Amino acid sequence: MGLKDCQIELDNPWNTYYAGQTVNGKVTFTFDSPKKIRGIIIKFSGEAETKWSQTETKTDQEGKQYESTTNLTGQEEYFQIQYYLLGGKNSKEIDLEAGTHSYPFTCALPPTLPSSFEGEWGFVRYTIKVTLDRPWKFDQDIKMAFTVISPVDLNTNPRVKDPFKLELEKTFCCFCCASGPLSIIVHIPVTGFVSGQTIPLTIECDNASNVGVESVKLVLRKLLAFHVHTPRRETKKKKEVISEVSVGPVEAGNSQTWNQSIQIPPLPPSNLVNCGIIDVDYDIKVEAVVSGPHANLDGNIPIVLGTVPLSSFQPPPPYTDNPPEVDPSMLPTQPVSPASPPNGAGGALGWNIADGGDSLYPNIPPPTFAEATFKAPNISSKNDSEFTRFVGPSEYAPRYPTYAFTPSAPPADL
Repeated sequence: MGLKDCQIELDNPWNTYYAGQTVNGKVTFTFDSPKKIRGIIIKFSGEAETKWSQTETKTDQEGKQYESTTNLTGQEEYFQIQYYLLGGKNSKEIDLEAGTHSYPFTCALPPTLPSSFEGEWGFVRYTIKVTLDRPWKFDQDIKMAFTVISPVDLNTNPRVKDPFKLELEKTFCCFCCASGPLSIIVHIPVTGFVSGQTIPLTIECDNASNVGVESVKLVLRKLLAFHVHTPRRETKKKKEVISEVSVGPVEAGNSQTWNQSIQIPPLPPSNLVNCGIIDVDYDIKVEAVVSGPHANLDGNIPIVLGTVPLSSFQPPPPYTDNPPEVDPSMLPTQPVSPASPPNGAGGALGWNIADGGDSLYPNIPPPTFAEATFKAPNISSKNDSEFTRFVGPSEYAPRYPTYAFTPSAPPADL
């Protein structure tokens, strides 16, 4: 058999890095018998791909109909670094004894990489592939994926720091007589958030009409656009529901106000900066569902999802009957980077967001790195063979910075 096991280990428990950081690790082979190789190659890759198929019914010259399927694709390559861990292209055969062999590796990531992303019709993906270069035999490949984050600092975007008010109004005509207006106003303190935060919303419904409001729905959505360019340019769009809350009803002639919140799960940041074939945006759709044959009243609030929260916007502190104490999360912390060097120095933007001393934002607690809900069924590509082994679970999901902003409410009176 020869190769019994192979593991790729990174110096980071989440296998997650910021663009511009250095990836360090080791690959460990276990052989149950001696092995002859020419060398061991390691390859780091970053790429984006979009693809889907379209089937059309066409008619041939004889008037017969047939189905024609076209595969549409888009591709971008961000970087590729390859070198030998052992041996070389023109090296003599190397005899590896049975047992365990480990080889360290390192790779500096370019600073302009887009964030990792996995979706139904496309991905931005970063992989490590290790190849046993075997003379006169098929090469053996071992492959794993890791996450790259392109920091999106909300503090550098003045547009997301201001409050936003969505105002909607509609009148209904019943038997040629116009009713009073139905007015919906939704307030939000800022429009920039990060994964893990709670979006606080105030909803005012003034129903001066003669039509009842069954509910007011607030839906956090991910707005996706995938672009292909071969053999022709096309775009496919999708609106994914992330989470939803609902209030109401409000009878005709009544008014009501609610305070609601929407929790943000681990999600990729907005825009996918430096990726030209996948767009990611977010909004909150507000819809007043009315009774009868009338059209609903709706609008939307644009949301920017970053990786560094606004330092000026903090949620209320957790409810407690005890005297106020210093919140440990507000004290200086270790660097945000999951793989920061011991001295806290780092060349990648986003490393020292919550670091002590020279920290940009000492009041922001460090994030954890949580998996997104959408998972790719596999990380196989056209360059992989039947001899490629994959490290980790068969399904793959990137990890995103997620902050523990979860204030609790006072207990309900019994």
